[in-house]
Amino acid sequence: MFHVKQFGGPVIHVDGLRKEFRLAEKQAGFSGTLKALFNPTYKVVEAVKGVSFSIQQGEFVGFLGPNGAGKTTTIKILTGILYPSGGTALVHGHVPFDRKPEMLQQIALVMGNRQQLWWDLPAQESFTLLKEIYGIPESDYKQRLDLLVGPLQLEEKLTTQVRKLSLGERMKCELVAALLHRPSVVFLDEPTIGLDLTSQRNIRSFLKEYNRETGATIVLTSHYMQDVEELCERVIVINHGTLVYDGTLTALSAEMSGQRRLRITSTAQDFDFTPYGNVISQVDGVTEIEVASADVADITAKLFAQIPISDLAIDEPGLEETIEKVFSTPAQPQ
Repeated sequence: MFHVKQFGGPVIHVDGLRKEFRLAEKQAGFSGTLKALFNPTYKVVEAVKGVSFSIQQGEFVGFLGPNGAGKTTTIKILTGILYPSGGTALVHGHVPFDRKPEMLQQIALVMGNRQQLWWDLPAQESFTLLKEIYGIPESDYKQRLDLLVGPLQLEEKLTTQVRKLSLGERMKCELVAALLHRPSVVFLDEPTIGLDLTSQRNIRSFLKEYNRETGATIVLTSHYMQDVEELCERVIVINHGTLVYDGTLTALSAEMSGQRRLRITSTAQDFDFTPYGNVISQVDGVTEIEVASADVADITAKLFAQIPISDLAIDEPGLEETIEKVFSTPAQPQ
């Protein structure tokens, strides 16, 4: 597959990034409408509060946070859609909001709830127009199109109106459109939102291979933790506009894995498990309790000594639970 242009140093550098929005306030009723019209009042909302991080070429980074955390605002600043209120944001050494052609040629943005394809035209017509916009030579265009369309299995869909494609097919076409100009930095904002499991899996497989083959830097926001778990070695987590974690998924799991869940299958009836841990559920002879990791060996030994156990499983908290714990972690000083 084709390779992207290589750059030295971090391709994305964010230092003390801030973004404030000035929002008009309106009270209920007709009097509130008049007041808002003739004597408006405003409040300032801080969407991003002094966030700092750097991303190297070739990294596949998950950019996570709950709704309203500031993820999409940060992505829009890094792609030049919004201007920051303070701090520094650089992509390949350029200020994104300057929207210099040499930077725009190196980035792509795919938003799961937005589209760049023309609704009434076949996808191939949109690709041809993008070829002209980015000045892609004809020979390069055909090669790139083949290399993108093949893995996504879109050969039979290129001449179909975009409006007649399934949601999964449209998202695949959006990816082709975003990657035609061979960007070195790709921002993906919820690329699998609303897709069925098969489409999600196909897109994840494509993105993983694309990152490996091209060395492109990919920044992914997603509420589907399976996307993050399969694709990202590193995650950056923000909440209420502040950074709460930046590191590998492995280190995150180790840091937050203070608990284990025991699933105990036993014929013992009316046995009280509460002295041994937090009882999560008891259904059809299977009891699930949460215990401290350090106490697992001692508790399992005591249980085996007191009741007949036919099966016992020890599980770590899932990624979703781990991320939820991170969301509740106080922000680190910037």
